[in-house]
Amino acid sequence: MTDPVLDELFAVIEDRKAELPEDSYTASLFTHEKGQNAVLEKLGEETTELVLAAKDDDTEEIAHESADIVYHLLVLLSMHDMELADLRAELEERR
Repeated sequence: MTDPVLDELFAVIEDRKAELPEDSYTASLFTHEKGQNAVLEKLGEETTELVLAAKDDDTEEIAHESADIVYHLLVLLSMHDMELADLRAELEERR
């Protein structure tokens, strides 16, 4: 199970982690001393926003907030030197 969009996004995240461009939000998460805490806070915030969007049956916001959650989840995986393959393996095991 692969997804080209997720693969490309994760590759960009890994590139930002390696190159640390100054104008990159993603790179700032890897260089900020509270980077992981910032990512965890964003995951909590975006999850709450997703729940509210779902309660309001706002499909556009559901998609938007879900994308934010996926992005920050991929950053968190990268912070822990994990790969998309680790996530895929876990999902496949649960299938």
